[in-house]
Amino acid sequence: MKPVRWGILGAANFAKEQMAPAIHAAKGAELAALATSSPEKAAGFLAFCPGLKIHSTYEALLADPTIDAVYVPLPNHLHVEWTLKALTAGKHVLTEKPIALQASEIDQIIAARDASGLLAAEAYMIVHHPQWQLAKKWLEAGEIGTLRHVDAAFTYCLTDMENIRNRPEAGGGSLRDIGVYTFGSARFVTASEPVDIAARLILENGVDTFAQVSGIMDGPHGRFTYESITSMRLYNRQVVTFQGDKGMIRLDGGPFNANYNDIAEIELHQNGNKVITERFPTANHYVLQVEAFGRSVREGVAYPCPLEFIRGTQAMIDTVFKVGVEITL
Repeated sequence: MKPVRWGILGAANFAKEQMAPAIHAAKGAELAALATSSPEKAAGFLAFCPGLKIHSTYEALLADPTIDAVYVPLPNHLHVEWTLKALTAGKHVLTEKPIALQASEIDQIIAARDASGLLAAEAYMIVHHPQWQLAKKWLEAGEIGTLRHVDAAFTYCLTDMENIRNRPEAGGGSLRDIGVYTFGSARFVTASEPVDIAARLILENGVDTFAQVSGIMDGPHGRFTYESITSMRLYNRQVVTFQGDKGMIRLDGGPFNANYNDIAEIELHQNGNKVITERFPTANHYVLQVEAFGRSVREGVAYPCPLEFIRGTQAMIDTVFKVGVEITL
């Protein structure tokens, strides 16, 4: 089957280090073009993909008739604009998270997607990883009994104040950067939505550097309590637990950055001190994401993480900003 030919808008470090190599390695994909006006930045991509075509502008890449799909790793506040431009140019588009800064903005992307018949998606890679799919399978199989509580934490310490995550005009803050993981992972595994939310936020220079969220979620597994902590000022920590009345599913060691800090691992704890551990040392969720995207484009397979799901997570973030109480420690 003909591979999907990819172009990348902008030579972001994350694109160079993660997504461009993933596109280059994925089955059914070909990394074909990059848009950047910087020869120095282009050099990092050409080092592992020497045949890459370099366009000096984003518009030139979108006008390239040989490109089927584009990946958008631009700063958060530019995501909606260039996602829509890519669709208008007739390109399938995978945009880095968050694809929008408000849930309502995603509606226009969905409308453009439907009108064009093209695939538009947010690069929410974790749902493609087997550890998260196994968590969902275990929960649905009743391995932990009745679900009672979910808690998630994602923290790291960012001291570079010039980083776009520390800039409000660029859509910075912990919730938009990593809240999509603590919220979205709970929604994905449980297929549930929040019915009550409370939050405490610490703001610095107009961005949330800490968010403590609690609430109640409801779905096919009934109602359960939920807690989340995100921060850009704490030591690295990533952990998610799903607790039932007969067991617990725990993802630790970097479940949102699988095999980066530690080997991807998931544990099933059950009565009688029984623990089942599954490890995934070779699974690359970025590669799996690109391959899933390609199957949807070439074979018409339903994309595992549609924009409608992404909108739900953004709506949850919107609510936290609305109800959150600013605190000072």
